[in-house]
Amino acid sequence: MKFIHTADWQLGKPFAGISDSLKRAHVSRERIEAVRRIGEAAVREGASFVLVAGDLFDSLTPERATVSAACLAVGSIPVPVVVIPGNHDHGGPGSIWTRPFFLAERDSLAPNLIVLLEERPYEIEGAVIFPCPLLRRSAVSDPAAWLRDRQVFNAFGDLRPRILMAHGSIGEFQSLDDDDRVAGISSSSIDLGRLDRDAFDYAALGDWHGTKQVGTKAWYAGTPEQDRFSKGEENRPGNILLVEASRGAVPKVDVLRTSRLGWEALHYSFSSDSDLELLSGMLDGLFQKEHGRFLLNLVLEGSLGLEASVRLEQLLQSLEARLLRLKLENRVRTAPGPVEIEALTGNASDPLTARVAGRLAGMAAGEGDEAQLAALALRELHGLFILEGGR
Repeated sequence: MKFIHTADWQLGKPFAGISDSLKRAHVSRERIEAVRRIGEAAVREGASFVLVAGDLFDSLTPERATVSAACLAVGSIPVPVVVIPGNHDHGGPGSIWTRPFFLAERDSLAPNLIVLLEERPYEIEGAVIFPCPLLRRSAVSDPAAWLRDRQVFNAFGDLRPRILMAHGSIGEFQSLDDDDRVAGISSSSIDLGRLDRDAFDYAALGDWHGTKQVGTKAWYAGTPEQDRFSKGEENRPGNILLVEASRGAVPKVDVLRTSRLGWEALHYSFSSDSDLELLSGMLDGLFQKEHGRFLLNLVLEGSLGLEASVRLEQLLQSLEARLLRLKLENRVRTAPGPVEIEALTGNASDPLTARVAGRLAGMAAGEGDEAQLAALALRELHGLFILEGGR
C-alpha cells in the first residue's frame, strides 16, 4: 500500500510581506501548481490516495477564486484526496467545508475530494484511516484522544494498514509563525505517547511546516511549497512524503521535493570595498538568472566607502525589482576612504563644496547617529561630484 502524505497547503495565504501585487499573486499561484505536482507524483509513484493532514486552506473564508482553483487542482489528481480540517480551516461553525459554494465546486470539479469531519474510521481501498479533525481553531483537548479506546482499532482485524491523521503540535514542534500570532491562531497539542503504538501503522501529521520524523511511525510532511523563511537547518519545507505501509510493519517513507520557489537567507559582512564584487558574484551564483522564483532575507553588516556604498544601493534596487521579495536589514556603515575625502575636500575649483566636505568629514569621523548621517551626506555629495565630472 503506497500513498502520499502532505499537509499545510494553506491555499489563499495573503503573503502580506510581499508588497508588489503581481509578485504576491505569483507566489499564491505557485501553491496551486504544487497541488498539481503532488498529483503527478502520485501517478509516477503508484500511490493509491493522497492524505492532506489539515490546513488545505489558509482561512475559514477563502476567496471563491481560491476555492475554485483548489478544486480544479485537486480534481486533476486521478486518485482520492482525503482531507481533515486543521487550525486554519477548522470544521466548526462557519467553516468552508459546509458552505454551498465549496460543496458545489467540489461536486463539479473535484469529486475525488473527501473531507473527514467526524471522529470515525474511514475505510478506503486497501487501508483504514482514523481521522482527528479539528472542529475549532484551537482544540482544548487532544484531538487524538478518541483513539485511546482500543475498541476503535479492534473493530478492524484484517491486514489493511491503519493510518492516523492529525493536525497539531507534538512536544517542542509547534508551527506558529508571525502571521498566526497576529491572527490569534495556536496549535493543538497531540499526545501520541498515550496511544497504543501497535494499534496503528502510520501517523500522518500536519501543522509543522517542515518535513520531520517524530517517531518510528509518525511524520510531519511539511508544506509542499515553502511559504516562509526557514528558521534553522532542521526545518525542511517544500516536500511531500511517499509512504509504503503494511499492517504491523515499520512504514517506508521517502521524501519527494515539490517546492519551486526559493526562500533564501544570507548574512554578509563587508570588510573592504572589494567585498561588494564578491557579494554580487555570490548572488549571481545563487539565482542563476532565475530571480523571479526567489525570495531573499538579506542581512548586511560592515562598512563601505562612498563609491562602493552608491554601487551597493544600485545592487539592492536591482534585487528589489527582480526578486519576488527582498527582506532587507542593512546595517552597513558608510566610511569614506582617504582618497575619496581628499577628492572632495581638495576640490580647489569649488571651495564651497570643499568646505562642506571638510566639515562633514570631521563629523563622520566621530561616533553615533550624527556621524552616520554625516557619512551618508558625504556619499550624496560624492555622487554629485562624480556626476558633475569633479567640477
